[in-house]
Amino acid sequence: MEKSVKVSIIMPVYKVEEYVGKAIESIQAQTLTDWEFLIVDDGTPDKSGQICDQYAKEDSRITVIHKENGGAPSARNVAIDIAKGEYMYFMDSDDWAEPTMLEDMYNLAVRDKAQLVVSGFYIDTYYGKGKYLTDEYSVESAVYSDKESFRKNAYKLFDKNQLYSPWNKLFETKYIMDNKLKFPTTFWDDFPFVLSVIKDIEKVTVTSKCYYHFLRARTESETAAYRPGMYEKREEEHSWMMDLYKGWHVGDMASVEMIARRYLDRFIGCIENVTNPKCELSKKEKKQEIGKMLQNPRVDKMLAKAKPRSLYMKILLLPVRWKNITLAYMEAKFITFVKNKNTKLFTKLKVGR
Repeated sequence: MEKSVKVSIIMPVYKVEEYVGKAIESIQAQTLTDWEFLIVDDGTPDKSGQICDQYAKEDSRITVIHKENGGAPSARNVAIDIAKGEYMYFMDSDDWAEPTMLEDMYNLAVRDKAQLVVSGFYIDTYYGKGKYLTDEYSVESAVYSDKESFRKNAYKLFDKNQLYSPWNKLFETKYIMDNKLKFPTTFWDDFPFVLSVIKDIEKVTVTSKCYYHFLRARTESETAAYRPGMYEKREEEHSWMMDLYKGWHVGDMASVEMIARRYLDRFIGCIENVTNPKCELSKKEKKQEIGKMLQNPRVDKMLAKAKPRSLYMKILLLPVRWKNITLAYMEAKFITFVKNKNTKLFTKLKVGR
């Protein structure tokens, strides 16, 4: 009889020849061995696909699918359709995982009959050759056995970035398939996918243990690149959050404050995005964009509800409160300068806010 597959690991691959070997080997080193690894070569122009093929030749649990470039969402969706595991795990090809991750999360899922297991994670930010800072993101362990208890406490997970990306989670395959859940074909597809998962979920287990290492090492990674439509995207995401909580009928002060503070943190990021060196707008046009953003009535509503946790964030929000375009522009330029010239300092400041 064919051995049952406990976890299907799904990983899209594109332009990661320097990193993908470590990602694959971190899965091969897992203490849980009953897995299948579905690697989708999304038409990568470098040697990433060949590297994955070589690993597949030596490990029958690895399957490499080659397809035309269509983006990470389409790559993940191809693998979802053929996954055989009891649970699914989504990995990025330039990161790596601690050896006990899958076993620990699988055991929790089985113990609690969980539809979703959420774990802590690390962000390793490189600021020089072999030099990096590690920040830990986690919340206290908990078992939520019904919709109400999870929804009431979800703000704690959002606050620690636990509910945005798929790579710190184990998803029950039956739940994914029964609800016909797929990754939307858009950039930053992670968040809307996770939202679709948690919208009606009932059984969620959270562990405070951290396993996954998200690497901020590439200067042109998704998180570092200039995004022309970033502000509009963030506004859309905020609407999704508001709709989620409205549908949940959750409006307690802690949840409302989290949503407001989250909005303002990303709002600062959107202003900084305009001053990114790769933004081709003129100085005048950049200030005009910032001015439009500051006039958004949503900003005042969020300022009234948010309670910044640090003096640094309170200072960052002053130009926003005053709707001072010049100060906001200068502040964003300073953030951009620090971000590009002193990654170590920028990381510490960002975590602290």
